[in-house]
Amino acid sequence: MNSAATITTIQGVSSIGVEAIFQLLFKELQQSTKASEQNCRDVATRIAAEVYRICSESKRIQAAGTVENSAMTLARHRLQQCLRYYELGSNRGRVELHSTLSAIIYRYINPPQRQLSYQGRLVVIEDFLQSFYLEALNAFRRENQLGTSYRPQTLLELAEYMAFTERYGKRRIPLPGRQQQLIILRAQTFSQQQPPETCVDIEQAAEGSGNEADGSWEDPAVQQLRSAMATQPEPEPQEDTLRSVVITELMNYLEERQQSDCADYFTLRLQDLSAQEIESILGLTARQRDYLQQRFKYHLIRFALLHRWELVHEWLEADLQTNLGLTPQQWEVYTAQLDEKQQSLLELKQQGHPDEKIAKTLGLSMAQMQKRWFKILEQAWEIRNSLISGSGASTHE
Repeated sequence: MNSAATITTIQGVSSIGVEAIFQLLFKELQQSTKASEQNCRDVATRIAAEVYRICSESKRIQAAGTVENSAMTLARHRLQQCLRYYELGSNRGRVELHSTLSAIIYRYINPPQRQLSYQGRLVVIEDFLQSFYLEALNAFRRENQLGTSYRPQTLLELAEYMAFTERYGKRRIPLPGRQQQLIILRAQTFSQQQPPETCVDIEQAAEGSGNEADGSWEDPAVQQLRSAMATQPEPEPQEDTLRSVVITELMNYLEERQQSDCADYFTLRLQDLSAQEIESILGLTARQRDYLQQRFKYHLIRFALLHRWELVHEWLEADLQTNLGLTPQQWEVYTAQLDEKQQSLLELKQQGHPDEKIAKTLGLSMAQMQKRWFKILEQAWEIRNSLISGSGASTHE
């Protein structure tokens, strides 16, 4: 496609305005990237063509009578999206795009008759997005009148494609009484088409004792499991392994308590998104997001100090064997502020006695004992996080 000459007849945009927009895009790409002149020209032409098409087809823009201003504003927006991915680079750009789209569809990836864990959903999301990226590439070719063999070759072309893919996924599709993002509709359809969960005898898979007569040994699920079991991957670092377990357990904890909105919020926090981005994705006001954040914090503390305190404290390297992660000076101050029963409870815990025996020894019900233990851990948590000691906050917490 040759510069702006092919798109000077768009309704409401003069040929001078068309040329000005094209030149803006072309010059900015030349100044902000290391791409060749022809590469910048091609990308600028495609962005300009999309802008003119949108302005021409939009009844709202046409009715407003400010087509040239709208076209210039939209062109600048498209340009900034492209340059953002260009600056991120190939690897970081792909991670950013993957994270953005994953966060949008997380709550909608839920195959029927299957209760997926956090890690399970990530696997399904990965499968879905691979097919969605191909769909987006085909849409990019079609809308820009490119051949079926076109693939992004340069960093600028890759950035252009990634920016398009993000916009393509976020397109609003009109439905009866509402609108929905295209990628959400695709994710829902993908989930519904997933086959029911397959049961596999793990001993049979491991030992190869399937009955060849009934064909069970040829079952693809059995073959896949055997392949996974036969592979000996390099062990993950202990801290990364524990972190994954903590995340999975926390997601399960939230889902068991029907706190799916808290689970969605936690997923977005894992993507390191800003408060404004979280509000936009979840469709919340700032006040609603703040309320959700406080509710998530409540469940997080209950999980960390009561439900799975051993796991969390092992990950934080703050278990009972290390005096709950406190320095000798902090430990001395901490134990001095405990009452007699709290000190006895702490000592019995450090000695490894089961909860039932500890409760009986102290003359407490299980609920009373757990409440006291929660308070003990909470006080140590506060000291580690400098609410008392005034030192730097823990990087984990």
